[in-house]
Amino acid sequence: MKTNLLFNKKTVFSFEVFPPKKNSPLETIYSTLRELGYFKPDFISVTYGAGGSLNGQTTIDIAHSLKHTYGIESVAHLPGINFDKAEMQKILHDLKCAGVDNVLALRGDISPNVQPKDDFRFASELVTFIKENGDFNVIGACYPEGHLEAATLKQDLLHLKEKVNAGTDQLISQLFFDNDYFYAFLDKARDIGINVPIEAGIMPVTNKNQIERMVSMCGVNLPKKFKQMMAKYEHHPEAFRDAGIAYAIDQIVDLVSQDVDGIHLYTMNNSYIARRISEAVSTLLAVPKSE
Repeated sequence: MKTNLLFNKKTVFSFEVFPPKKNSPLETIYSTLRELGYFKPDFISVTYGAGGSLNGQTTIDIAHSLKHTYGIESVAHLPGINFDKAEMQKILHDLKCAGVDNVLALRGDISPNVQPKDDFRFASELVTFIKENGDFNVIGACYPEGHLEAATLKQDLLHLKEKVNAGTDQLISQLFFDNDYFYAFLDKARDIGINVPIEAGIMPVTNKNQIERMVSMCGVNLPKKFKQMMAKYEHHPEAFRDAGIAYAIDQIVDLVSQDVDGIHLYTMNNSYIARRISEAVSTLLAVPKSE
């Protein structure tokens, strides 16, 4: 099933997982999937490789298992910068053979360990190629506070419009910790004619090192109350974890109350955290969206 068809009078709730790192047992991810399946997410997306790995077959295998073993719709991430057109065509063929109908088209992060290729310099080029070479629902990424490489948020929105015009069917946002940034982004996106569903990406922060990495990689802003939470609990790991979960739940409650299209939870393969959050918001997600 194409996941863009799920956005019909309901708030979509989905997860992201990543394949195990090299030399880690593969069974760990399948154990996680079994546990996540209990919460009946609308779909689960699977990142491409782990730690810069290009072992995409693992991603395809996980996406196949999600759909055919666990009965959960799957989305496979595709980082265009690492592949030429012939390689990408084979990946699309393998995904279709695996019964995967949904892909997340990304330019991809430049890795010092992998020589980038030139066929897909922009995500919009990858979207066009996918639409020309397979019957896939194409998902794109968006950045409520702007992409780190964009000169301005306006420029970033124009690039996003190019992705949508190329055939992107729905969007998932990068994580953010201040919902006002997301609401302002939504207004600007709708104003320039971006009308596809946009899920809000939420990452529960459960340790101090995690937030430092996220700020460095994504450039997100930290609200005052978030910084106060970090300062109070940074030397108390369990309290920090629980405060981070509570903060994410608070974000989701507000977003769902505002009838956003959906919530995409970056689980970091942690089923305990996913369970805490899913149980807290399940009754909210069951309420139909306002007309």
